[in-house]
Parts: sequence; structure tokens; C-alpha cells
Amino acid sequence: MTKQLEDLFAFLRFPSISTDSNHAGDVRACANWLIEKLNSMGLNTELHETPKHPIVIARNEHHAGKKTCLIYGHYDVQPVDPVELWDSPPFEPEIRDGRIWGRGSTDNKGQMMAHVLGVEEMLKEEGELPVNLIFLFEGEEEIGSPNLVPFLEKHKEALKCDVIAVSDTGMVAEGVPTMGYGLRGITCCEITVKGPKGDLHSGVYGGCVANPATAVAKLVASLHDDNGKIAIEGFYDDVRPLEVWEREMWAKVPGMTEADILNITGSPAIFGEPDYSSAERLWARPTAEVNGIGGGYQGEGSKTVLPAEAMAKFSFRLVPDQDPQDIAAKVKTHLEKHAPAGVTVEVHAGHDGKPYICDPHSENGKAGQVALEQAFGKAPVLIREGGSIPIIQDMKEILGVESLMLGLALPNCQIHAPNENFYVENFEGGIRLNKALLKELAK
Repeated sequence: MTKQLEDLFAFLRFPSISTDSNHAGDVRACANWLIEKLNSMGLNTELHETPKHPIVIARNEHHAGKKTCLIYGHYDVQPVDPVELWDSPPFEPEIRDGRIWGRGSTDNKGQMMAHVLGVEEMLKEEGELPVNLIFLFEGEEEIGSPNLVPFLEKHKEALKCDVIAVSDTGMVAEGVPTMGYGLRGITCCEITVKGPKGDLHSGVYGGCVANPATAVAKLVASLHDDNGKIAIEGFYDDVRPLEVWEREMWAKVPGMTEADILNITGSPAIFGEPDYSSAERLWARPTAEVNGIGGGYQGEGSKTVLPAEAMAKFSFRLVPDQDPQDIAAKVKTHLEKHAPAGVTVEVHAGHDGKPYICDPHSENGKAGQVALEQAFGKAPVLIREGGSIPIIQDMKEILGVESLMLGLALPNCQIHAPNENFYVENFEGGIRLNKALLKELAK
């Protein structure tokens, strides 16, 4: 095994699960390991305390006149449950079939470590970097980065930069370099629908009082028309139309045909908003999704009960120029308006984040594309990501610069799920990418 893989394996062995307080010590130990690694490379490091998990900063010696690049990543990982579905222990990484298997291998330890090791390799080969570098690694991304925005605001002068690079996104297919220039935003909510003061016998009272579970089903059904278009009044008012070049490029992106989507998801058929391709629906159109629904008896067999209450959880993915607070208000109005008679509906707001978009044809965007082509041997495709990383837009607003999203994850990497994995080829390509990127940015 190469020294670079040994470093990654040591990093992956920390069960740095940020959401579980029982692993707070492991998160800190992982941050300390990272500090030691960055120190050993000759970088100046800082460990910044937060109310929860520490933030790691590292810099080279900065020189006036050089462009400054900030590279962002996170060293915390998702929980591993259900652990019995893993084919190998999640925190004992191993290589099988050309892939590195283990929690965090793709999200985000493998991707961010590729950048760290690219910098280390360049320092060994050339003695210095062509740019002023800032590494910013947090331990709370998987819980919504609650302490990063205050940190950015407090230290924005020290974190001044010309561009941000992030590898926490994906490639559309194996061997296809991919640059993301947009992310969907998000707003979430939960509803509680209440009826009688307690569960009732469905024979004695069914038909004379409203059933909260039926009411929840009606509210869920009210979100879309039969074709999958969102039926919330004003939901599409601020949606930015697709550019012609986007539709033309996305029509040619590999791995995004209907057959590809069905193969990856295992779904029996494609479904979605009419007049848009799957790529367009995923990357440039908003969504309204039910994440959970429940109420009444869930056990084996029958229990003829009319439940006192029922619930549902929703998430809404947003695109430029939608505002999460505006959409949350429209959703609340819709749910209250469509509440059936005989029940009360309580809408509880959840977390949110703004959508992000930048110009992929800017000077820095072109540098990112050249670096991807040099690292992987072919011209990259340009996409917007379907997921949400709210901190990217926060960094744009606070630091005033764009982020280049240079993804290394493949669709079958199983992030957040059992058997997370990262192709060795992409890990090595990420190291090449980092070196090419810093040289291109310096031009």
C-alpha cells in the first residue's frame, strides 16, 4: 500500500460521527490527527474551538501578488446504522475491487485528503506552492454546519481569498470529470394533524369524525398534480429558466439517460415534471418531497383504530432564485388552506439553506475545467448538483467569492448508506487534480 493510501486509511479509522455525542472524543481526535498531518507538511495550523466540534485551519507562507485559494472540506461523517448491512467494518477500511470501503471514504475524507496529499506532493517536489493556500476543514457539516457561519463572519479578514475549491460532490459517471456550478437549496417542515382527543374505535366512531391519517394523505396528495408538477400557489414564481447551452450540454451528459436512472435507483419507471429531462429535473427544477409519513397502528395484523393524530415530514429542494423563507411561507399557507374539515394542522418549520450558482465560464471556472481535464484526460461536463450544501452559498455571501465544485464521488459510492466506497482511481485522480488546479489558478 502506498504512503498516501496509508494516510487516508489512518484518517478513515476515526469514527468521527458529529451527530452522536458519544463520539465527540473521536471527532476531536480526528481533528488533532489532521493538525499533526498538516504540521508535518510544513503548514501553519490553527485549531479553533466552537461550541461543538473544532475547525481546522492551515496555511502556507503567504506572499503578496499571489492568488489565494481556500480549500474547504469536512472531517465528520454520518452514522453507520444499520451496521449489520456493511460487508466489512465501517471504520476498518479496506480495498476490494479497486475501491476503498469505509465510512467517510467518499464523504468527505477521501475527497479532502486527495487535496491535502496533492499539496504535500507539490511541496516535496517544488518546495513551495504557486498560490497562497488556506485549508478550512470543519467537523460539523453532517449536522448542518451550525458554527461555521459565525466563524466565517468573525474571521472573514483572515480568510480573504480569490476562489474556493470544494470536492464534496460527484462525477456523473466513471471516468467523466465533472464540475458543478450550482446547488439546489432546501427548506423543510413537518406537519402534525390532530383530530379527536384520543384514539377511537373505528367502528363506533368512524364516519362521524374526521380521520387525521386520511387528512394527512389528502394534504400529501395536494402538493402535486397528476403529472408531478408542484401545485403550491406561487411555487415557481422565481425559478430561473434554464439557459440554452445548459439544456444542450445536459442532453449529452453520460450516465443520465432514463435507463441509467432506472438502473441506479431500481425504480420501475421514470416520473417527474413534464417537458423536462431527468437531468433538468434533478439539477435545475425545484421539488416537493415527502420524507416520512405516519399515524395510527403500525404493528402486525389489524387494530381497528381511528388515530388521534398523524404526521408527515417534507423537504423542498430549491433552485436559483428561490428564497427558502418565501417558499416556507407558501408551503404553510397551502397546507393550512387545504386542511380537510374536522382536523387541525400544525406546521413546524425545519432547517433551510439557499441555492447556489456561479458562472462556470469565469476565469476561475475555466481554470477548474483545465485542471479536471489534465487530471482525468478528457474535457469535463458542467452540471448543477441536485443536492444541497448550504455553506457554499454562505461562504459566497460572507467571503464574496465563488466556489469551484470539483466532485470525485461516483453515483454508486453509497454515501450516507452502508458500504460507502471511493474508487482508488478517483482518489489518485484527486491528487493530480489538486496539483493541476493550483498551477492553473496561479496563471
